[in-house]
Amino acid sequence: MKSSAKIKYTIKSLLYRAFPILGVIIALAVHNLIPNSSLHPVAKVSYYNRLLLILLALASIFFILSFFVKKLRSSLEYKGPFLLGTAGLVIVINLITAKFALLPVIFFPSFDNILAVFIEQTALLGKCIWYSFRLLLLGVFWGVLIGFITGVLLGFSKKVYYWINPYIKLIGPIPATAWIPLVLTTFPTPFGASVFIIALAVWFPVQLMTSSGIQNTSKVYFEVGKTLGARTFFQVFRIAVPAALPNIFQGTFNGICAAFIALMTAEMFGAKYGIGWYISYQKAMMLYSGVYAGLLMIAVFCTVIITVLFKVRGKLLNWQKGLIKW
Repeated sequence: MKSSAKIKYTIKSLLYRAFPILGVIIALAVHNLIPNSSLHPVAKVSYYNRLLLILLALASIFFILSFFVKKLRSSLEYKGPFLLGTAGLVIVINLITAKFALLPVIFFPSFDNILAVFIEQTALLGKCIWYSFRLLLLGVFWGVLIGFITGVLLGFSKKVYYWINPYIKLIGPIPATAWIPLVLTTFPTPFGASVFIIALAVWFPVQLMTSSGIQNTSKVYFEVGKTLGARTFFQVFRIAVPAALPNIFQGTFNGICAAFIALMTAEMFGAKYGIGWYISYQKAMMLYSGVYAGLLMIAVFCTVIITVLFKVRGKLLNWQKGLIKW
């Protein structure tokens, strides 16, 4: 019975690890055996076919390595069915767009045309990504810094809370993007206006969670600190802030999510470069392959930054690892 169960597990393991290869092979077969609709513009180079061949090579390499690397084997066994399902989704999209043109061709381009944007406009896309990254970095930096300072003051000082909190309750909930018309006429450059809008979007959740974290810190800690002779600076940065770190990271996470929305919206109003500007420009020119390329860049851009944030959070708050998953 044990040998029979072991054989079944081995076959199941091999099948799951082979699913990514199977998915790519089916995608290749569908793409090459079924002709494209005559309504779709013919791409000069079949970038989608090349991408599938690269993915097939990578899937084959990982499959072979899984016989020797236990961690990789476990990962493929777990993710294999999902990757096969993803390949199925890609095949369906290819069928309803490039192959049968079931959706309006101008709004739903083929994979070849979308991938061609990345190859043929690499320099422009790189410039847009760098512009957006610089804008986001400056906005998030100032938003987190001012939000942290405001949150510490509100959370630790009852006088500051009394005088400032009513105004924050009035201004904070207003979406940052609602200030764009006023900010664009106030700031001398669109870049400075965009940084302010992003910082404003980040500031409110950071200060809210920071002040809440400090206010919810047990008073016993502060009383013990006072008894041992701790001054205000020590109580703030050695007791209050460390205790509020989980809340601060949660506020930063919410702020960065809001920053992406503010970034894309701000770049559509007066910016010279950036991912948001690129999407708006491509839409105005009715080049929807560029629009989808821009959306893919946003997805990757956001995923990388949020993943890095969670890595930093995991290092600083190791005792809370796994509490919030990404």
